[in-house]
Order: sequence, then C-alpha cells, then structure tokens
Amino acid sequence: MRFGFDIDDTLINLREHAFQIYKEKLKKDISLDVFHALDRVEIHEPFGLTDKQGNEMWHSSLEEIYYTDCPAFPGALEVLLELERDGHEIYYITARPKRHGIRTREWLKEKGFPVKDSQFYYGMEDHEKISIIKHLKLDYYVDDKPAVLDTLQQLPVKLIVKDQSYNQDVDVSRLIHWKDFQEILNQ
Repeated sequence: MRFGFDIDDTLINLREHAFQIYKEKLKKDISLDVFHALDRVEIHEPFGLTDKQGNEMWHSSLEEIYYTDCPAFPGALEVLLELERDGHEIYYITARPKRHGIRTREWLKEKGFPVKDSQFYYGMEDHEKISIIKHLKLDYYVDDKPAVLDTLQQLPVKLIVKDQSYNQDVDVSRLIHWKDFQEILNQ
C-alpha cells in the first residue's frame, strides 16, 4: 500500500516543542495544560502576543524550532519502520517552506525515519497538498490540520487525523496514540 504522512504535529511534536522554546525565549512559565487547551494551530496567544507578533516570533525561531531536538510522537518512528519492513511505500508531504525542505528530509533521516528522497515532497501550501496526494494515488494519508483534510474529502484516499486540540471537529478516523495505528488500518 501507499501511505502519506504530514510531518509537523503528525509525526513529530513540533508545536509543543516550539511552545517550550517560546517559554524559554520569553521567560514565561506557562503550563502545558494551557498549550493542550489551544483550539487553533498557532501557539502565541498564551504569551500575550498578537497574531502579527506571533507570526514574527514563529518565523524568527524557525531554525531552532525545526532543527533542534524536536521529539517524534511515541511510536511514530516504529510504525513507519514497520510499514517499510512490510514493503509499503511511504511518502512525506509537508508544507514546510522550500528553503527548509532538503534539511528537513536529512533531519528526518538522522532521526531514523525511513525516507527516500524521491518520496519526500515539500514547499507547497497546505491546500496544494491535494494535487500531490491525488497524483500519488495514496491508500492512506495522515495529517493534523482540518483545512488540509477537508480538501481531501472527495478523493478515494482513507484519511486519518492525528489528534490535536485544534482538530476535534474533524470527522475521519482519529489517531490518538501511534501504537493504535494498525488498529485503525484494520477498521
């Protein structure tokens, strides 16, 4: 089978990692409970930042956010390695900016993810993922963002949402813990 995966907040816990970086940079001790209650993708509001300031903070921190020790969600790496061992095709489809694409691919390889250069797509807007996913004729696609999953509803791909506080209204198979991935496939 052909599996497609978003990276940020699907395979790796990027927003929580960034939240910790913000806490250090802004010298604010904000509970992770506040982070887990956020109902939007952006993380700046608990720090008292406007949307404009939050956007500036995010972009000025990208190097640190993307390339420091951001953890994979527990079990994500093991699931992808098992899929590869079983002979499935694995595609990565990320909206990370073009200037970060190759470094992101190499970073994932360093972390042990089974990445083939020809099966790694980056640098598109979230809404542009649909054409890549359609072209690849994926059997399954996993993402966290409601807007992305909504654009894919009419395709014959089976969608799985990686559970996040901001995507509770998405009505597709929900992956809360990566250890349950195989169970979702068997539904």
